[in-house]
Amino acid sequence: MTGGTSQSLSKITKSILNQYGIKLNKNLGQNYLIDKNKRDQIIGFGNINKDDVVLEIGTGIGTLTIEIAKRAKKVIAIEQDRGISDILAQRLKDEKIDNVELINDDALKVEFPKFNKIVSNLPYQISSPITFKFLDYDFDLAVLMYQKEFADRMNGEVSTKNYSRLSAMLYFKCDVLKLTDVSAESFLPKPEVDSTVVCLKPKETRIPEEDFNFYSKITKALFQHRNKKIRNALIDSRHVFCSLDKKEMKKRLNSIEDERLEDYLKKRVVMLTPEEILFLSKEINEILRE
Repeated sequence: MTGGTSQSLSKITKSILNQYGIKLNKNLGQNYLIDKNKRDQIIGFGNINKDDVVLEIGTGIGTLTIEIAKRAKKVIAIEQDRGISDILAQRLKDEKIDNVELINDDALKVEFPKFNKIVSNLPYQISSPITFKFLDYDFDLAVLMYQKEFADRMNGEVSTKNYSRLSAMLYFKCDVLKLTDVSAESFLPKPEVDSTVVCLKPKETRIPEEDFNFYSKITKALFQHRNKKIRNALIDSRHVFCSLDKKEMKKRLNSIEDERLEDYLKKRVVMLTPEEILFLSKEINEILRE
């Protein structure tokens, strides 16, 4: 990319889209960043150097890709749209950039090559599944742009409206740091909502994978009924984590003699901290094995 103002980046983007007859579909998450200052700020957050292999999901025409490639050892760029991917391939060729591995595929289905950083303006509609997929890989940090509302839920405090399955799941996997907000005016086409850039840093100490797998099931079950009491939420969404019928599930829960656990069952879902949900999940797992 060239140009010293956000307007010039906007003109470049529009010119490329017009040249290839591309009409963006914001329903598919095709909202292209046209603010150069924000683009440079996002890349700066990644602290990218010549030792870094950077993963980018939803590259578009290369607004981030080309600038990242100038700083990184390599960029793994994944773009599902064939036409857009072909445009980026041509731009890379024109700019004589040869350190980008361009993958035309569905990021949710493809196995990621080895990388150590992620920098992406993510397609909104895959925000949740792609974030959880990232956490299955080892990396140093991720700089990611989401819808503001989604980003707020990533760090939701217990008992607030933003406390969610997402925040409870991320709690044990990574630290989430809000970096900057990005106005809807910074995109083409203009989305309905503002965006937020966050940094994810995997936690060094994680709970065992076996514990986390069942924790994730219990968390999913609970947050389907976030305002119900724990006991009722577990009964109503028992199918998420076990095959017991309603009568047997009630019987197992009624057999609990642990006072701490019994107290948790009386609380509402949004009142339980991630640590308490983890304790609950371990205890429920034991009860189901009896």
